[in-house]
Amino acid sequence: MDPRDAARVLAVGRIAIGAAAVVAPRTAGALWIGPDARRSGTTVFARALGARDVLLGGMMLHTAGHPEVAPRWLAATAACDAVDFAAAGAVRDELPRARGALGMALAGGAAVAGFALSRAASSSASSG
Repeated sequence: MDPRDAARVLAVGRIAIGAAAVVAPRTAGALWIGPDARRSGTTVFARALGARDVLLGGMMLHTAGHPEVAPRWLAATAACDAVDFAAAGAVRDELPRARGALGMALAGGAAVAGFALSRAASSSASSG
């Protein structure tokens, strides 16, 4: 799979997860943080994070075929994922073990994939 197609797959996943958080913040949030996701105040953050991810995923889809900007968008979204990973890691002992680990794995994996795709997109842009 070439970097553009991989970036599109990553973008669609981000949009799907983000949309789930906007539409069903308690359910989507519970998959990562457990019972705290049922609190009304927590749904505000779940929806805000979800909206961010829908927007970022949309921009990734929009720019995937544009080598002059795709690497920067991929790096920016990867940075967001790295922050999500670090934020969860800072409170990992307070998160449900399996759910917290799953959320961290998704965020960390997306960060690594995004940075790798950014680098690959940069390489293909400079060689093409």
